[in-house]
Amino acid sequence: MSFIKNSKDQMIITGVLFALWAFFAVRSPEAFLSASIYMTFLSTIPFIMIVATAMTLVVVTGEMDLSFASNMAMSGFVFAWTAKATGSVLLGAAAGITAGLAIGLVNGLMITWTGVPAIVATIGFDFFWRGAVMLLSGGTAIPLGMALMMDNPELAVLTGRVGGFLPMQSVWALLFAGAAALVYHRTSWGDDLRFIGDDIDVARMLGMPVSAARAGVFAFLGFAAGLAGVLATAEMGNWWPTQGEGYLLLVFASVFIGGTSVYGGKGTIWGTAVGSIMMGTIEAGIVSSGWSGFWTRFVDGLVLLLSVSFYAVAAKNKRENGANG
Repeated sequence: MSFIKNSKDQMIITGVLFALWAFFAVRSPEAFLSASIYMTFLSTIPFIMIVATAMTLVVVTGEMDLSFASNMAMSGFVFAWTAKATGSVLLGAAAGITAGLAIGLVNGLMITWTGVPAIVATIGFDFFWRGAVMLLSGGTAIPLGMALMMDNPELAVLTGRVGGFLPMQSVWALLFAGAAALVYHRTSWGDDLRFIGDDIDVARMLGMPVSAARAGVFAFLGFAAGLAGVLATAEMGNWWPTQGEGYLLLVFASVFIGGTSVYGGKGTIWGTAVGSIMMGTIEAGIVSSGWSGFWTRFVDGLVLLLSVSFYAVAAKNKRENGANG
């Protein structure tokens, strides 16, 4: 945990989160001084956190993937369809997560083999996968049904309540973030991602496996999107064709608020986790404070712009001070 304590940016963003909680506790004490709202956060924020954690590694590599929301929808569809067809939630979950991983790998291979910029390719994939899932489902929702939902120990593994109160998806999110942090900070692959994001041409000259690393990070994001899609479907007991829509801003805001550089080469899993909690808090705080829900996206966008600008200016000043020094 020393890398957390030694990071000024991460301590600042953590302090901002506590300040935000304090602000909303004053504005709406009946909500933010109640344990129930934090249990709600533990039910809903994990879906954002899982995808944002993987997106952090994508951004560190100097890439962006705008198709993950459609991946969530396709993975959730595969999960719901397979679970109903086989009567096994765990088999459905395995199929859904595998579908997400495969979609991410296809995205990554397409980008690395063709050289098409990731932001352009993934816009195309977003429409492709969303269109595909609409065709497969006929645009209709798929309820898991009472047979799979009632007292099912397999479902409890995904979204049950540990000790009768702690949502299992929050445990999965923490385990996923911890594993990602370990990979990012303690493996050669994590080192490669940072080096590629910092200067991809130098990485190629040094013989680093640039294409494999880039394809791998998109596959990793696909796995995360698949997991999030499965968990979201299991929590709701229902798959819906628009699943994942609305996550784009939340995920990228979580990544950039947390301190991951928009230019690549630098990122923080801890900061992304805090950013995810912050984004989940803002929406609930606005509504519970009596403001119109229409303010939510406005404030989310403002927070994203301010955070990106803050880190960009800080990085610029650091470079200038280094040059002058």
